[in-house]
Amino acid sequence: MFKKYRIIKWILTALTLIVAILIFIGIYIASLLPAEDGTLVHSQASNITYITKDVPAYRGKILAVVTSTDTMGTSGKGTGYELTELARAYYVFKANGFDVDIASPLGGKPPMVLDDDDMGIFDYAFLNDSIAQSKTNNSLLLKDVKPELYEAIYFVGGKGAMFDFPNNRFIQALIKDFHKNNKVIGAVCHGPAAFVNVTLEDGQSFLKNRQVSGFTNKEELLLIPNAASVFPFLLQDELISQGAAFNEGIMYLEKISHDNNVITGQNPWSVWTMAEAMVKQIGYVPKYRAITAEENAVKVLFAYETKGKKDAKAVIKQIVEDNKQSVSRSLLVSHSAVSVIQGDLKKSYDLLRLASYTKDLELIK
Repeated sequence: MFKKYRIIKWILTALTLIVAILIFIGIYIASLLPAEDGTLVHSQASNITYITKDVPAYRGKILAVVTSTDTMGTSGKGTGYELTELARAYYVFKANGFDVDIASPLGGKPPMVLDDDDMGIFDYAFLNDSIAQSKTNNSLLLKDVKPELYEAIYFVGGKGAMFDFPNNRFIQALIKDFHKNNKVIGAVCHGPAAFVNVTLEDGQSFLKNRQVSGFTNKEELLLIPNAASVFPFLLQDELISQGAAFNEGIMYLEKISHDNNVITGQNPWSVWTMAEAMVKQIGYVPKYRAITAEENAVKVLFAYETKGKKDAKAVIKQIVEDNKQSVSRSLLVSHSAVSVIQGDLKKSYDLLRLASYTKDLELIK
């Protein structure tokens, strides 16, 4: 009987210790995150110098295509286009002298996915931009789009694209027209689903031997373990099966592929570079843009993945002390959480320490 009580006592003590440790870890992680900027939600495009100053003379129009699908198959889970993937490219194009039209398979107001953790000044500015919102809420019907009016086409990501981009005859016609006329075609994350089953005039798959990037199997399955049954296909597998040379970068870090006039990005963190690569491919030098704290965090994470913690710390030091820029601690902490899901506790701890090092340097600055 007394032995039984001793076991219960030890179990309760162990549980109390575990809870205490979890609370301590939670407090520590919270201390690494920057205070929320309450003014961010009120951001205005008119107050962002990159968008308003030294904008080149009008260079033509670019068409952005978003999904009309609001549910992931029969799963019941909501979806749509990714706001950040539209907003950031939209302002890169605008800042470089292009007007932007937005189209979708069904026209009208397409479903949007907004992730509060990823929202930045450009994303909130887009939500507060009456012109951008009017274009988004009244998207053009794809079948009514006249390709000759545009210099380039950009397929925005979002999981909904996996359902209504493939096999859409109007999307296929646009891709073939832009390809035939040597115009730039861009896509990011799930956006390359637009290329699936596109056959050119010579009977060859549009994807045959083409270098492309897109949301990878690893990225998809980490977030949705049963993705193979939720989606019509896994994007990476399908692109490869149709002849693409798939360029897979590090999970959740920037990666683009540039195959002549076709420019693709792996995930949302690739949007800035992909959009600027499109501008360059059209024939213009992209306008200078201050690197965001999130992009700097991606540089740190890339250094960690390829060279280790010591080199990652050196990158942080250079960015904060030499370049007088910020590093997104939130993104470092997010990747630490991803590492826990993957079972890599050492990596998780390393990334938290890098976030702490960043905080210390920024406080000194």
